[in-house]
Amino acid sequence: MELGFMLKKFITFFIEPYGMVFSLFVIWFVLSKLKRVKLAKVSLSLAFGLLFMFSYPPFANFLISNLENQYQKYDYNHDIKYIHVLGNGHNGDETQPLSSIITDAGMKRALEGIIIHNQIKDSKLIFTGFGGNEKISVAKMNKRLALALGVKEEDIILGEKAKDTQEEAYFTKELVGDKPFVLVTSASHIPRSMMLFESLGLKPIAAPTAFYKGKFNGFFKLPDTGSFYVSQIAMHEYWGILWSKLRSFMRS
Repeated sequence: MELGFMLKKFITFFIEPYGMVFSLFVIWFVLSKLKRVKLAKVSLSLAFGLLFMFSYPPFANFLISNLENQYQKYDYNHDIKYIHVLGNGHNGDETQPLSSIITDAGMKRALEGIIIHNQIKDSKLIFTGFGGNEKISVAKMNKRLALALGVKEEDIILGEKAKDTQEEAYFTKELVGDKPFVLVTSASHIPRSMMLFESLGLKPIAAPTAFYKGKFNGFFKLPDTGSFYVSQIAMHEYWGILWSKLRSFMRS
């Protein structure tokens, strides 16, 4: 795996909720051992404060809704040849059924792409995503699902080397050029994906799926792990958007 890609993943860990809270607890522990009481208290307070904030349902829902509300669901009225489904992940455990191997978000992305494909005659499904630490790529795993659901093999195109959204965009650019295509990914990931694809001169039509937002039901809610997970997803996208804008600024 490329050093730059690994370094990006390493840095990302420490600026997202889990890594931030974990790091603050480690800092508190070290400062406590060094008898730096005041600084240790500050670190511990920050750790618990962030843990509460990111686990608080209204806050997590606010974070994710700001991303997921930017694009409406696909209207299924376009006659588009290519449908690009971005990869998400899988566990590679062949003892499990296919419906369990692919992640929840990955499954929803693939299903949405297949639904759109089935409504457009002669359309092609593009599945991208490398394997990471698994022997089989995300793209190939999605292909297995599509074949199991009746999609013809000749209607599937794989991009198994793409490690992130930008590389997925470059892969599709070589296929479609400046022609419109449907871009299927998680609703929280759509804003960053659209920005990256459009920056390369591509013309994606958003098809968001795998929503996490919920209805606002008041502020009197207890923190929970599900909300922390949603905050983790949202912050990953916010940092990704910021990084993409910084890279674009530095290049201009």
